[in-house]
Amino acid sequence: MTDTPATTETAGPTPAPSPTGADIRRGPLRAGDRVQLTDPRGRLHTITLAPGGQFHTHKGFLLHDDLLGQPEGSVVRSTAGIEYLALRPLLSDYVLSMPRGAAVVYPKDAGQIVAMADIYPGARVVEAGVGSGALTMSLLRAVGDGGTLHSIERREDFAAIARGNVELQFGAPHPAWTLSVGDLSDVLPTVTEVGSVDRVVLDMLAPWENLDAVATALTPGGVLVAYVATTTQLSRLAEDLRADGRYTEPEAWESMVRGWHLEGLAVRPQHRMIGHTGFLLTARRMADGVEAPLRRRRPAKGSYPVDAAEPGEWSAEDLGERPVSDKKVRRVRRDVGQAPEIG
Repeated sequence: MTDTPATTETAGPTPAPSPTGADIRRGPLRAGDRVQLTDPRGRLHTITLAPGGQFHTHKGFLLHDDLLGQPEGSVVRSTAGIEYLALRPLLSDYVLSMPRGAAVVYPKDAGQIVAMADIYPGARVVEAGVGSGALTMSLLRAVGDGGTLHSIERREDFAAIARGNVELQFGAPHPAWTLSVGDLSDVLPTVTEVGSVDRVVLDMLAPWENLDAVATALTPGGVLVAYVATTTQLSRLAEDLRADGRYTEPEAWESMVRGWHLEGLAVRPQHRMIGHTGFLLTARRMADGVEAPLRRRRPAKGSYPVDAAEPGEWSAEDLGERPVSDKKVRRVRRDVGQAPEIG
């Protein structure tokens, strides 16, 4: 859910920096904390606490000072008597309401990626296609301070937005994170040694173009997980993985989430659900010099048309995605404190 547009926030003095690490999510509410206010109708409003600050709606306002020093789960009243429940937002809340340039990986898919790729504390992970940083934050939570996450993004403006969002969430630069700008196939060989990466996560238009670089970086048994939007991408990636010969048989799936309405005996599915967002595909790195066992199943007749056209360079428009305007990207960069320097 996103913040209700009919609200304004008046900031007081510059807030003090929040603690970093686990402490940022513990203890009483402090200046600089992001707080999610829930009104009686279930609408969410996210504010950043500052001494002397005010949160305004069309039904009165409340003072930030009424929240400072209070424990999470407190209820405060506005000048119009409206009660608001105050909690620090969960990562899933932050991801869906944070400033964004590119579309974000939804929490349901981020959770699947972390679980199905078996991303663990201390893992060495490479991520390509950072977007607005949503998946990056889940990966950093999973690898912990003892692991490493190297994120690679082709667009400098998207990388700046991701950096701003990640640092706003964690309160400071994360010690396990490195962010590079460039093409995966160019950057990956310069930042990793052969067979030194445990997991690779790809969120890009044409992931099959980087299978050689990924296979070189992955350790035997390492996991490749790709997030793609269309069946065309899914089919092309699966066939190229099989043709490469250094990966196990790929597996693919998608997940859909349907909430439920709970009120007394009126228990029923909600009318709206999070349906298709993308497909996930996983494969593992074979040992060098070992061929994957031949598949025993026979493909259906017509599965591999002889005259299939070879697709050219892929673009977001080819896949039905709405292009992100430069004006929006500039505005979002300002929102996350990553405005470009003017030289």
